Amino acid sequence: MNILFAEDDESLGKLISHLLKKEFCRVDWVRDGMAAYDYALCTDYDFIVLDWMMPKLSGIETCRRLRKKGYKGGILFLTAKDSIEDVVAGLDSGADDYLIKPFKFEELAARLRALSRRTEKPFEEILFYGDLQLNLNTHIVKRNGQLIELSKKEYELLELLLRNKHQILTREVLLERIWGFDVEITENALDALVKLVRKKIDQSGQPSLIKNVRGVGYKLRDGYV
Repeated sequence: MNILFAEDDESLGKLISHLLKKEFCRVDWVRDGMAAYDYALCTDYDFIVLDWMMPKLSGIETCRRLRKKGYKGGILFLTAKDSIEDVVAGLDSGADDYLIKPFKFEELAARLRALSRRTEKPFEEILFYGDLQLNLNTHIVKRNGQLIELSKKEYELLELLLRNKHQILTREVLLERIWGFDVEITENALDALVKLVRKKIDQSGQPSLIKNVRGVGYKLRDGYV
């Protein structure tokens, strides 16, 4: 399950994103509403967990804009705004559920599981790109039926590229999503990681599946189906 978590409180954000990763595998944590909106437009998230009061763009406005753009995944508000008027406004903005702070993580996890059972957007278990496939449940990667062993970071890079197969992922986005906001890492580390993944997934005599877009970032090569 691929989740976007938007929360500007540093300590709460670190804790909940860590617990969500343990429970649901992949989680991207952002700290303001505009970042949540941008991330949601370029990544195929199954669910979005939104705080209401955030910098740059409120959670409720983020929710409204995403629904107008056609986002079909589940949206859950996680907020201290607890009046019945707030709950109604949140749900009317396009959210599927509403959880008031303080809360128990077990309830948040249960609500997300419940959303997964009734959302219009089915959870995609396997990502394909031609003869390359990545199983989101087992983390097994194969090409032409042959198993490919990847490290955790190699797997994360490949998953990001497969989820965004028709888009360019900038170097900044890749660095943030693979290593996190708070880790100092050079761009050389990203280039080295791409090189390692290419060695494992590419086939001799064929162009690399991963294309370098000079000065911007990386994407999957067009025309490979």
